[in-house]
Amino acid sequence: MYSETEDVIIALAENAESVCRAYLPAGRREGSYWIVGDLQNNPGRSLFVRLTGSASGPGAAGKFTDAATGEHGDLLDIIRERTGISRFPDLLAEARAHLGRPQPVIPDAPAPKKAKAPGDTPAAAARLFAASVPIAGTLADTYLRSRGLTHGGTMSALRFHPKCWHRDEGQTRSIPRPALIAAVTDGAGGLQGAHRTWLAPDGQGKAAVVTQRRAMGHLLGNAVRLTPHDDILVVGEGIETMLSLIEAMPGLPVWAALSSGHLGAVLLPEGVQRLYIAIDRDPAGQRAAERLRARATEVGIGCHVLEPRLGDFNDDLRATGKEALRQHLAGQFGPGDRHRLSG
Repeated sequence: MYSETEDVIIALAENAESVCRAYLPAGRREGSYWIVGDLQNNPGRSLFVRLTGSASGPGAAGKFTDAATGEHGDLLDIIRERTGISRFPDLLAEARAHLGRPQPVIPDAPAPKKAKAPGDTPAAAARLFAASVPIAGTLADTYLRSRGLTHGGTMSALRFHPKCWHRDEGQTRSIPRPALIAAVTDGAGGLQGAHRTWLAPDGQGKAAVVTQRRAMGHLLGNAVRLTPHDDILVVGEGIETMLSLIEAMPGLPVWAALSSGHLGAVLLPEGVQRLYIAIDRDPAGQRAAERLRARATEVGIGCHVLEPRLGDFNDDLRATGKEALRQHLAGQFGPGDRHRLSG
């Protein structure tokens, strides 16, 4: 009987070195193994991932063992640990995205009457973004302003789509709804994915649906680059959270990684000397910040964590205003970067 999970695990094993390079970049290949310090991607020689071998059994490709702790598992376990993704369907989606296979392939399935383009690929994300419009004067602008965010209309990474298809889990029919669209790009500026936030008909909040946000395409390592980086970079999770920092400090180099799992895995650009990680006040955000800080420190980038007073920085902005937020951040920025607070 066909098993999608087994199919993904086999495909990962066939591309074991690619998986290791993406999720355990601190390691290196030696013979038939990828060797790294541990599942947290620390440098070292304790954890061994087999890169060659049969599709199953103790010597199978993709199996790992940590000689120091006795931990063992497969490539899905590595992806789970490195991204922080806890829901198994989301983990499979992440694995398929890495493999470039966002849609599961079921053997012997009857061919559809009309072939359709895959709906969760960078190409599909690019089509959606191209079909969207700048947000100034749209419901997306109304939505952001309702959250105290006035700079969204100047962000080329953000757009508005008046009729973006939405379907909650378990529903059989998609419904067009207005949505804020964000471009997820890689280090070369290539569009690799898109993030959708479905909005209420009047723009005064999110749509009254179960799934209010959803991403598509290849997200791992990439981000919504709201403003260009220079010698410093501020990275956090949500779009609204990071726009709140721009509200307090216009012109600050700011990226949104979209989730705690992707925050921990975002790829840092060359030329960055100091990294500021804007966390949400929850355990997942704090763990992601620790992973990203460890990676930044490994390559000699100075790292600081920015902490909100409330749940996140948009909560702070709406509760106390941008001047109070600016003053709260002043003590968290290094002396050489505090001049940016006057922007």
